[in-house]
Amino acid sequence: MKLLVLGATGPTGRHVIDLALRSGDSVTAFVRNPAALGDMADQVTVATGDATSRRDIAGAAGGHDAIVSALGRGNSIRADGLFTRASTALTGAAEEADVRRLVWLSSFGVGATFAESSSTQKAIYRTLLRSIYADKKIADEYIRSSALDWTVVYPTRLTHGPAQGTYSAGDHLPMKGNPTISRADVAAFLHRAAHGTEWIRRSPVITD
Repeated sequence: MKLLVLGATGPTGRHVIDLALRSGDSVTAFVRNPAALGDMADQVTVATGDATSRRDIAGAAGGHDAIVSALGRGNSIRADGLFTRASTALTGAAEEADVRRLVWLSSFGVGATFAESSSTQKAIYRTLLRSIYADKKIADEYIRSSALDWTVVYPTRLTHGPAQGTYSAGDHLPMKGNPTISRADVAAFLHRAAHGTEWIRRSPVITD
């Protein structure tokens, strides 16, 4: 499979690329700064551009089987419209480049999943993550309204721990406290979803 990965230099995106390469996929890393890929740049095709630019993404997307977006804001709690702008650019670019499959990383607590959150999670989502989650909600709705074969993925709190391979995934999952999932496990789910049809036009929640 030929995969285009957005957010390739982020911690989750790097895991996606590593898994894809080990499974024999051909990978294009879409990045703003190629130097941030380090040694990984020698193993992938590098496409330089802005993830909020339809023209840049469309120029890189042609000929790919699927797009995986692992875009994030790092340690920032400010959205700055990143996800709204990226979702608009990405859906338009994918349709222009005739790439139907899109796997988009969101966050548990965004949109309809907020109602399924525990009281502990709700307190965090209403305060610390309010700006980012509001932006992600608009982005997720935009993707779901597209004609693409999308999957919008909702992981619980991300950690940098090793992959466990025993995470749960479902359209709805019960929550207690503030559960976590490693970025490595999230990447494994994103990669698996891109290769299959089970989660097309669905919004799975994933957690350990």
